[in-house]
Amino acid sequence: MLPRRLLLVGEGNFSFAASLIDGLDPSVSVTATGFQHRAALEGDPVALENLKRLRERGVEVRFGVDCTQLSHALPADDRDFDRIYFNFPHCGRKAGVAKNRELLAKFFQSCADVLAKAGEVHVTLCRGQGGTPADKPQREWHNSWQVVAMAALGGFILSDVCPFSCEAVPGYKCTGYRRFLEASSCHPIRTINEKLIAELGKTFPLKRLKCPLPLLSRGGPSVFLPATCDLLPTFWIRLHEDNSCSEFQNGEITQEMEEIPVSVSECTLPESPVRDGCKGAQEGICGRVKLGLRPSLLVHVEAVIHSPDFLPASLHVLSGPVFRKCHILPFMMPAFHETLFILGFDNNMKESCLPSLLGHLKDALGNLLTQTLQEGSSLGTSVEFVLQPNGKDYIIHVKSLNFGPDCAENLIIGSILTSKIVKHKHQCFVFVSINLDLLVMLAYGISDWRILWTFDNRFLKRFAPGKIEHFKSYSLYPPCYVHDVSFWVDEKKAFDELEFHTVARAVSQDTVVSVQYRDRFQHPETRQVSLCYRLTYQTCDKALTPQLAAAMQSQFRKEIQRQLHVSPR
Repeated sequence: MLPRRLLLVGEGNFSFAASLIDGLDPSVSVTATGFQHRAALEGDPVALENLKRLRERGVEVRFGVDCTQLSHALPADDRDFDRIYFNFPHCGRKAGVAKNRELLAKFFQSCADVLAKAGEVHVTLCRGQGGTPADKPQREWHNSWQVVAMAALGGFILSDVCPFSCEAVPGYKCTGYRRFLEASSCHPIRTINEKLIAELGKTFPLKRLKCPLPLLSRGGPSVFLPATCDLLPTFWIRLHEDNSCSEFQNGEITQEMEEIPVSVSECTLPESPVRDGCKGAQEGICGRVKLGLRPSLLVHVEAVIHSPDFLPASLHVLSGPVFRKCHILPFMMPAFHETLFILGFDNNMKESCLPSLLGHLKDALGNLLTQTLQEGSSLGTSVEFVLQPNGKDYIIHVKSLNFGPDCAENLIIGSILTSKIVKHKHQCFVFVSINLDLLVMLAYGISDWRILWTFDNRFLKRFAPGKIEHFKSYSLYPPCYVHDVSFWVDEKKAFDELEFHTVARAVSQDTVVSVQYRDRFQHPETRQVSLCYRLTYQTCDKALTPQLAAAMQSQFRKEIQRQLHVSPR
């Protein structure tokens, strides 16, 4: 029996609903619901176009609908749906598997209140999330969303599993992740990226790339380029022989992160052999393969250059998210967006091509960084290319006084590599890597990188599409909570301060803004060494209570004991 009434929940930009209705019989009734309120979609032209199509087809649309309380949003005489669809449910932010399991459990229980007697619930999950034998790869039970057990809490059984085909629903685009670089985005990161690319495009023919290359790269001595391997501490993920799970060393699931698209495109690149994870796991040392979240798009340059679409003398542009372990400092971020410019040219053209590219790049960056300065302002920003000891590569330094004297030091916003990191008989290559997030902070006067990743709609409302304007925070005088932690270090193991900062980030969900070394004490009798650090908690886009900060500090003490093998005092 064909369904007569469909309920769609968790619609982001309503692209699934707008695509689905084209293939439905006109007699089928559709109710599309989203968690956001109508006003939150005003700045999304894609969502507005989808809503217009739904209205023209007579589809009922409801906003502000909580999928865990469907009976509250739907009147008693408007229930009994034959099918309920929920695509790629996720709590958002940095929610772990436990919170997403809870979301599924409450959703299924809520479905029982509005589903017809013989109705069905269709849930779409990313690979491995379900935790069933149908998942390829199948995660360990405790690291999955346990969909069968969560469904049972609502009185449902799993009766079928089938792959989700995006081709079957043309136009559908999942909005679970923040895609700052898409054409529909008015995020300042996209604005800066487009302006930088357009400026360089005045001199060089551009070729923008869509890259299906994964966020994960195979570990080993040659995975990163020689010029960068010592500078980019990586988030490592271990793939076991049974290929049952991929996880951060702190237990965070990362499998679904490979679904993030990298860039808008005009041509495509071949997929990397890195995706053959199963084979690699069997051939790895001691039965394991180390995979790392890519710390730079530079790990993909071989694939770009050897693509049949690569054109010498054209400036190839690749943009996307990258991830690096780093200390907790105001202008250092564990995840950011990078734009990579790749220029290939004949050996005899190096003397003319390289100076031209460097000159136009310096002018473009300088123009972007001075647009928000008031006329006559004594503050300033300067861009400098610092030649490295090898005499071939450069680091891009920016000195900015816009954040006061405490931030007047040189900030590294990118690098220029001209050394032969890719071997080719007839061509030379230049690679320009730009940290877009840091560039945005400097251009807009944004002092906290975390606000660039916020889900708060008030952030985007501060920006006009395509314009660079000084940012004024909407969170005034956020309180700080200071906690000290002291611990005995293990004499047999070196203390890794970077891992200490990494654990602080994970436990606090990026609410720790400062980690300060305070003291070192050596017991006069046992000679055991104790270290003391001061952690400062503060948020930029949400409320943080002293109770929550204290609870996170307590959990942090437990985690450093478990992960770093220290003994809290």
